[in-house]
Amino acid sequence: MIAPRFWRRERPGLVARALSPLGALYGAATAARMSRQGEKVSAPVVCVGNFVVGGAGKTPTAIAIAKLLQSAGERVAFLSRGYGGAGRVEPLLVDPLVHGARLVGDEPMLLARVAPCFVGADRVASARAAIEAGASVLVMDDGLQNPALRKDLSFAVVDGEARFGNGLSFPAGPLRAPLAVQSRFTDAMIVIGGGGDAVRSVESAAPGRPVFRAWLQPDAMVSAGLVGRSVLAFAGIARPEKFFASLASIGAGVAASRVFADHHMFSPREIERLIAEASARDLILVTTEKDLVRIAPAYAEEVVALPVTLTFEEPRGVRRLLATTAASRAPRR
Repeated sequence: MIAPRFWRRERPGLVARALSPLGALYGAATAARMSRQGEKVSAPVVCVGNFVVGGAGKTPTAIAIAKLLQSAGERVAFLSRGYGGAGRVEPLLVDPLVHGARLVGDEPMLLARVAPCFVGADRVASARAAIEAGASVLVMDDGLQNPALRKDLSFAVVDGEARFGNGLSFPAGPLRAPLAVQSRFTDAMIVIGGGGDAVRSVESAAPGRPVFRAWLQPDAMVSAGLVGRSVLAFAGIARPEKFFASLASIGAGVAASRVFADHHMFSPREIERLIAEASARDLILVTTEKDLVRIAPAYAEEVVALPVTLTFEEPRGVRRLLATTAASRAPRR
């Protein structure tokens, strides 16, 4: 879906207020679900989620956290529901050389490049499969609102620019449940981008919890090839305007942009149309890594993907939290 503009307003407008009774019901149902007791497994579970519908940078954050754990000697495995992929209950170990986004979802295709990634609707079954395969720590990409698996450490990722939108629950606003409820199930916050006011806003929303700042850094090598070049940019992510702004920030000229719904599965006809337009206008066709995995491999060479990496302003604080969590219930080695 493409998020409606009225979600972004700081104060709820007429449409948001009209939908607020539905939002209250949705938020209450989510809050009740989050309060259920999850099942424990024999390895620590680190959850990387967010408070809103759509993306906030969870996947690059999960990857950054996994790399911190790996640098500490942990055997990491990712757990993902595989949004956008074929529905499945039994856990599947993703092989990026064999599987595609239509089967497993787009995020698992990126996660599996870093560590084993198990996809399945049954989070507990996926966790047990990962532990049996040798994982010492499990990192959940999303799942803050899913109570099935008990978390040992939960991070909430916040887009420093979008933050919490109009502060209402879906469909009146972007929140999955009221902030006060969701923050109770969160151990720490990660604010991506934005200024000092973004941090203050997050601190007031979740008082008493540590707040870590982070940024998404475009890949230097790919960026160098786009400096001073005119591009046709397209994206099917939660906030495509962030991607377009990133291109402008590295010195690329965004001559045209095309927006698709989040997790959109591109058809050959759509990609051929984009390739033809870029060629006719002498533009470089550019998209995100997450979008590229939803494009048929036959067209991959016609599209430039700009990878991003999440960088923490103060990684030592994140490392300390992760080390404490890993040590608290570490399996015998």
